[in-house]
Amino acid sequence: MSGTTTAAVRPCRRAAGAGANRWVVLVVLCVSLLLVALDATVLHVAVPAVTEDLRPGAVELLWIVDVYPLVCASLLILFGTLGDRIGRRRVLLLGYALFGVASAVAAFAPSAHALILARALLGVGGAMVMPATLSILRQVFPDRRERALAIGVWSAVAAVGAAVGPLLGGFLLEHFWWGSVFLVNIPLMLVSLPVGRMLLPESRGEGDGPWDVTGALMAAAGLFGVVMGVKRLGGGESAASPFTLAPLLLGAALLFLFVRRQGRRPHPLVDLRMFRRPAFSTSVGCIVLAMLALVGLELIAAQYLQLVLGLSPLRTGLRLLPLTVAAMAAGLAGARMLRRFGPRRMVSAGFCLTAAAVVTLTAMGGEDNAALLLCGFVLLGFGLETTLFGAYESMLSEAPAEQAGGAAAIGETSYQLGAGIGIALLGSVMNRAYAPGLASVPGVPSDASRAAGHSLGEAYEVAGRLGGPTGEALRRTARDSFVHGLHVTLLVSAGLLLLGGLMALRLPRIMQCGEQGAQEAPPVGAVPAPREPHKPKVSA
Repeated sequence: MSGTTTAAVRPCRRAAGAGANRWVVLVVLCVSLLLVALDATVLHVAVPAVTEDLRPGAVELLWIVDVYPLVCASLLILFGTLGDRIGRRRVLLLGYALFGVASAVAAFAPSAHALILARALLGVGGAMVMPATLSILRQVFPDRRERALAIGVWSAVAAVGAAVGPLLGGFLLEHFWWGSVFLVNIPLMLVSLPVGRMLLPESRGEGDGPWDVTGALMAAAGLFGVVMGVKRLGGGESAASPFTLAPLLLGAALLFLFVRRQGRRPHPLVDLRMFRRPAFSTSVGCIVLAMLALVGLELIAAQYLQLVLGLSPLRTGLRLLPLTVAAMAAGLAGARMLRRFGPRRMVSAGFCLTAAAVVTLTAMGGEDNAALLLCGFVLLGFGLETTLFGAYESMLSEAPAEQAGGAAAIGETSYQLGAGIGIALLGSVMNRAYAPGLASVPGVPSDASRAAGHSLGEAYEVAGRLGGPTGEALRRTARDSFVHGLHVTLLVSAGLLLLGGLMALRLPRIMQCGEQGAQEAPPVGAVPAPREPHKPKVSA
């Protein structure tokens, strides 16, 4: 009792229940996250080699690339809530095993269909690992100050994984065959399984009532349809296409029915009452908006560096590296900033800093300006990671400990949806601003102009076929139109980021460390005390 009283009076002191080996647990969780983040991007550089070896069709190649994030995003809620029921460590270790097996299958896939299946299994493994890492972290670090530092390290590792993926893939392809980008997962998983079994604590939620299998499948199918439709829109498909519209509508309908079902059940799969807490719902919205800006801008920036400035893929990756380094720095400094400024000012300032970086980048033109790009990318990385850090920390701290898996799954799903919507929305803005400039290039046939209006890469191909002064004029016009479209897209993104800054004003002004108390989690490895009868929590 005395420990609880002390924690309530002095809320930011280290809570009882933080075991001595909790930082070792954090290292294990970060290795897990690193593998999942690497696998999301490591295949991108191997696509040409896969195409040459397996000869996939255009649709098969699209599925090889997209099926991993698609399946992963769809199953996050299912496995996040399953971990709350049967044990988060158990789900994480099963995810390790499946990830290792799927990596071996992918490395030696004899056909495109086998590789698609293996990538889908990797997505299932990723969906088991990602929410489990965050929910175990929530359990191991009951004190909010220490948890903020742990989340900062966790998010910095995520930034490293996303950036190192293409570089590691490029290195492996220079020395081995394309399957080696998957084989690197296996030794790490062979080490992580026994180490995780020995060191990670088991934890679960209250577990009242049966697990809602029907609701879990509805959420998975609904998210699959929505994410698939959004990805098709981001790939340039027409919104009127039945292959785009049908998944979107069906997915939205299933998610609507899922929400209604959860509201009526006495023991819901996901306690949607968490969204009634302004800090929780605002944090989720901030994650969506931040990812919406980041992914769309990274995609367009990569095209600008390669197609307008003519940089090689390796030099492009090096130019984008300061963005990742700045994001790592923000993650590591996040806990200190959160204590000093509080969630509201931290997240809002992160959005505003990112908007300033985006506006700075509108000075980009047809000529290389390395200093401008360095400044813009550093501000962009630091601002966005500051925003994501503050939002994730507030979301996790607002969620009840017994709902940690569901809350982590909601956060990761928001992350994936924001990324997909960002590619679709900003890509659409880019295309609408780019295509009109190619409608009336002198000497270029109308069908060639339409083809060139699809993308800058296609415009260069058409220009190469035309040749001569006409081809050169088309190439120059396309490059100028792309730069114009980039400026318009950046301004739209800046507006969305400022909207996020306003949204963040609903977050708490100060970091209230004592709210979740000292009784949230037992010491790592301790035997839990007998449970008291469940009493519903009343939200203020």
